[in-house]
Amino acid sequence: MEISKTKTSFNRRLYVAWLIDSGTATSIPALMDATGMPRRTAQDTLLALAELDIDCHFEQSEGERNNAGHYVIRNWGPIDKRWIAANLQQIKAVLGYP
Repeated sequence: MEISKTKTSFNRRLYVAWLIDSGTATSIPALMDATGMPRRTAQDTLLALAELDIDCHFEQSEGERNNAGHYVIRNWGPIDKRWIAANLQQIKAVLGYP
């Protein structure tokens, strides 16, 4: 069965938000390492979290320059992160992630 681009995009956003919130991957390079997605896809996915009303914010590291820091999820909006955790294997399967 072919999976729609809409479902893939939605699942990618949920997974990226979960990776950030869990502390697994809180930077663009870490997201790229965790998922294998290209830099541009990682950046676009982060920007698209706002479309789901997920408040993702970049926190600059104190005393650092040149965008040194990490992303945090401040608010999940209407998304239940417990559902993501409970369905993580299914989400990763849809995306083809290990």
